[in-house]
Amino acid sequence: MDCKLAVIKGDGIGPEVVTEAMKVLDKIGEIFGHTFDYEQILMGGCSIDATGVPLTDEAVAVAKSKDAVLLGSIGGNTSTSPWYQLPPNLRPEAGLLKIRKELGLFANLRPANLYEELKGACPLKEEIADRGFDMMIMRELTGGLYFGERSTEEINGVLTAHDNLIYNENEIRRIAIKGFDIAMKRRKKVTSVDKANVLDSSRLWRKVVEEVAKDYPEVTYEHMLVDNCAMQLVKDPAQFDVVLTENMFGDILSDEASMITGSIGMLASASLNETKFGMYEPSGGSAPDIAGQNKANPIATILSAAMMLRYTFDLDKEADAVEAAVKQVLKDGYRTCDIVSEGTTLVSCSEMGDLIAERIQ
Repeated sequence: MDCKLAVIKGDGIGPEVVTEAMKVLDKIGEIFGHTFDYEQILMGGCSIDATGVPLTDEAVAVAKSKDAVLLGSIGGNTSTSPWYQLPPNLRPEAGLLKIRKELGLFANLRPANLYEELKGACPLKEEIADRGFDMMIMRELTGGLYFGERSTEEINGVLTAHDNLIYNENEIRRIAIKGFDIAMKRRKKVTSVDKANVLDSSRLWRKVVEEVAKDYPEVTYEHMLVDNCAMQLVKDPAQFDVVLTENMFGDILSDEASMITGSIGMLASASLNETKFGMYEPSGGSAPDIAGQNKANPIATILSAAMMLRYTFDLDKEADAVEAAVKQVLKDGYRTCDIVSEGTTLVSCSEMGDLIAERIQ
């Protein structure tokens, strides 16, 4: 298979971790007889420096012409970077919002599972970690508070900020269908998370999810308020299979889920549209404090590439091979600095990529 990818290495540790994911993909191509054709485009702070905007229309056009996008991370230190002295529509994250909207990437998949080998890195109580967990957080990605109208103005002499949270039933229905479809391939349970005791948008969310659930009689589902879900994630994460939620709640809950896996550097992510097209990226940030030091954990980006193999190209065997290689490297005791512990071997970002590539079979 000939796989055509747009590659956005981005800012901070992005170039380092994407390079390792490309190394692993090339090894997959070598062993399984595929080719990966990469075209690099700019987004984020690097694009601001080069073009004056966080994402050009030309870069979007390249992305649309490919089968998928492999993304590193964007942005920098919000307190010191000159990028954050710019208006909000010209800051690095505006590029991310734009590409999601332009590519129609409404469904964000964020798996969070605790590897047996990393239980010691899990910050939860030992008896909770011992039970393990394996969940998929399904986050709606192109609606809600992040895409509503916003303003800051002076009203009666007082600065007042306004952010508008809007969802329509079609936006909710399509992410709910994706969530139930994925639950059918897993343990057939959906936890729909909202704030229906307060928000009209959540009451509509709950109504539409209940309508979709009728088409999936094999899937059990429940509603859970977002504050309770945040608590349950650290109290009993093993109860969750698919967690279905809106944009802002999903943003927060998926980061919480990532940290109980031992490190945000372990959490992959896929953003899909209504076709097989997707954008694949690690869930962590650009980590400018360690950028360029070969310290970053590339596993989340490598696992994101495995998700790309599975969801865009239907190469399940190849995706399994990448995931098995990651697990074997961890079993062999190799760790980057974010997950290193007594009795394990500290390796660099590039060394971790080499070790994973070597174990693909």
